[in-house]
Amino acid sequence: MSRYQRTHDGSEQKTTTLELFYDLVFVFAITQVSHFLLEHLTWQGAGQAALVLLVVWWSWNYTTWVTNELDPEAIAVRLLLIGLMLASFLMAIAIPEAFGDRALLFAGAYVTIQIGRHTFLTFVAAGPGTVERERSKRILIWFVVAAVFWIAGGLADGSLRTALWLIGLAIDYGGPLCTFWVPGMKRIPPSAWELEVSHFAERFQLFVILALGESIVVTGATASKEDLSAERLASFAVAFLGTAAMWWVYFNAAAAVAQRRLELATNRTTLARDGYTYLHVLMVAGIIVSAVGDELVIAHPGEVLHGAEVVAVVAGPAIYLLALVLFRLRMAGTLSVKRTLGAAGCIVAGFVGTTVSALALGALVVAILVAVITAETVTGAHRRARGEPSPLEAVG
Repeated sequence: MSRYQRTHDGSEQKTTTLELFYDLVFVFAITQVSHFLLEHLTWQGAGQAALVLLVVWWSWNYTTWVTNELDPEAIAVRLLLIGLMLASFLMAIAIPEAFGDRALLFAGAYVTIQIGRHTFLTFVAAGPGTVERERSKRILIWFVVAAVFWIAGGLADGSLRTALWLIGLAIDYGGPLCTFWVPGMKRIPPSAWELEVSHFAERFQLFVILALGESIVVTGATASKEDLSAERLASFAVAFLGTAAMWWVYFNAAAAVAQRRLELATNRTTLARDGYTYLHVLMVAGIIVSAVGDELVIAHPGEVLHGAEVVAVVAGPAIYLLALVLFRLRMAGTLSVKRTLGAAGCIVAGFVGTTVSALALGALVVAILVAVITAETVTGAHRRARGEPSPLEAVG
């Protein structure tokens, strides 16, 4: 057992104020990614923004797994989180020029976060011969190998930098799929990771709230800089309602049902890895793209958008709904037809996007989200009328 491990007394763990303080940096980081995408609204820019988001997510995600086990009230753990927060802040500052003059700062900060965290876990938090040390040792080896490509990419230029960083990213994201297997070392089963479900699920739910909050900030900041005509006020309302609808779709039932299924799962670590570590970043990506679309709609409500601008408006909600479809499929083994149709509807809306105003397109996308919510609400009402259990009650 780790000398800094949380004590398990049977009560549910709650997110601490230190963890919430740590998350503040990632509000800024998500805003940086959103602005990066808006300023580079091309396929290349979208790919670069996706890479940056995956890096930001991976640094936050691992810390969340760590704080699920470690006691944040311990002085050493507090100092670790504050140090990681500083490095994350530096990484976020570098995002606008991550593929330019600040590439080495971006990569160096990320490497410092990953290696620093697991050096602490391996040699400070965990005692010799413990399963915690064996786990952290293997993860640290993977991070060190990936770091070679991250730092090399920071020193390189152009397409070579991108190629090196993609290799580093593939190593980082591939590690959990093989439980960080290292040649010559005994495999560690997924069951070696302990998981306190209520705290773990809450942390990922809060990150979705954090991303939605960034969307609210972007919407407000964009509107406050423009002349508030009736058309622009309408676009502001549409953008807000779109964000509210995305909150509703996730927190109406999906979050609670998934958490309950995770509590009852025998393969808890693997399920948490797939449903939360991998799939939640797609939800965040959808929210970020939606925020960019909202900025465009508010800035140009009466104009007809074209090309990448139309894609930004419709792709965000589509990605978000598809991510939720995959999340339910992985956590519950069932397919959400309504959300799949909603995502398809958003894509279809893109084909008419170049013939109507930005405000009309934004309103159409919000109408699709509301239709999904309405359909699910009606289905729930019919289920209750027949005396059938709700999705959460059906889990047990």
